[in-house]
Amino acid sequence: MLADCISSILEQDFDDFELVVSDNANTDSTSDILRRLEGAPRLKVIRQSTPVPVAENWTAALRASTGEYILMMGDDDYLLPHALRTLDEVIGRHGEPDCVLYNGFLYVAPGAVSTDRVSYWSRMHFSYGRDFGDEAVLTGSHRMDIVHDMFRFSQRIPLNMQTTVFARRTIEKESGSAFEAPYPDHYLLNALLIAADKWVYLPSRLVVIGVSPKSFGHYFYSQQSGAGLEYLGVSVDFSGGLPGSALLNGMYMWLLKLKARYPQALKGIDVNRGAYVRRQVYAWLVQRRYGGITTCELLSRFARLSPGDWARLFGTVVDAESWRRLGRFLQSRRKTQAEAMSNGMMPLSGIANIREFSTWARQQTLDR
Repeated sequence: MLADCISSILEQDFDDFELVVSDNANTDSTSDILRRLEGAPRLKVIRQSTPVPVAENWTAALRASTGEYILMMGDDDYLLPHALRTLDEVIGRHGEPDCVLYNGFLYVAPGAVSTDRVSYWSRMHFSYGRDFGDEAVLTGSHRMDIVHDMFRFSQRIPLNMQTTVFARRTIEKESGSAFEAPYPDHYLLNALLIAADKWVYLPSRLVVIGVSPKSFGHYFYSQQSGAGLEYLGVSVDFSGGLPGSALLNGMYMWLLKLKARYPQALKGIDVNRGAYVRRQVYAWLVQRRYGGITTCELLSRFARLSPGDWARLFGTVVDAESWRRLGRFLQSRRKTQAEAMSNGMMPLSGIANIREFSTWARQQTLDR
C-alpha cells in the first residue's frame, strides 16, 4: 500500500509541497519501492539505521521537512485528489490558521482483521457530533469542551494525524519539534486544542484512512494489543493501569502528560477513573466475545479491580455512554468482528486495493 500512498500525494493537482518518507529500517519491500521512485520531484527519503519507536520516527520526518504546514500519513493511507489544493484554499481563506480539521473515508483491506478475507469501508472515518456543522473556526470554549470530554474518555474529534493539518510554527511552539510517546498524534492534537490560536473545521473528506495487515489498526481490530504495542515500539504500563485496551491505557498516560503540561488551563480537570474502568471492562467483553481472551482471563481481570473500581463500575447506571456501548455489544452478536469494532463499517467485495477503493467511494458519494 506504500506505493499507492506515495502516488496519491505525488499525483496531486498542486505542486507547492514536499513529501518526506521515513523508512524505519523496514525489511519488506519498502526500500525497493523507494528506490524505484528515486529522483521523483518533491520526494525526500530518509532511513533509520535501526527500527525506532513511532514518536522518534515521526520526529525524524518532521525535522527533515521544511514546509510551513505538516500533514502526517501512514503508508496504508491515501490522499484523495485535490486534497492539497483544497487545504491550501482553506488556509488562505482563514488567514493561515494553526490547524485544519476534516474527515475521510475508512478502508479496511482484506486480511487486516484477523483472518477475515473481506474488505470493509465506512462513508465517514469519524462521526462528528451536532456541534460540528459547516466550515467554521472553532471557538476556544468549544475546543476546551472537547479536551474536557477527553478526560472522561469521550472522544469528539478523530485522534489521527491524517485528518488534521498543523502549522509548523505551532507544533514547534508546543512540542519543540518532537512527538510525545505513547501516542504522539493523540497528545499533540489535544495540546493544540488547548494552546493553538486558531482551529478551522472543514466538513469534507480529503483522505482515506487505510487499515492493512501491517498497520496498528490491524492489531486493534484483531484484538492483538500486545503485538500492536511492539509494532509501535511503545509501552502503556502505568501505576493503576488495567489490562485490556492499549488505546485506553495510552490515553490515560497522555492525559496525565497533558495535565502536567497545562496545569492552569486544566485546573480542576482530572482523569475520570470511573469512565476509564467502565470502558476497559467493555473492552474486556468485546475481547472475550471475539476470542481475544479466555473466560478464565476475563474473570482474572475482574478480580484485579479494586473496591474503588467496583464502586465506579456500578456508577455505570448513570453513564449514558456506557449504556450505548452495552447496546452495541449486544448487537455485535449479529455482526462480524470488524463491524462490531467500528460502528458503521460495511463489508465490501470486488475492490482489490485502496486506490480502487478511493475511486469507487468517491463515485458512490457523488451518486447519492
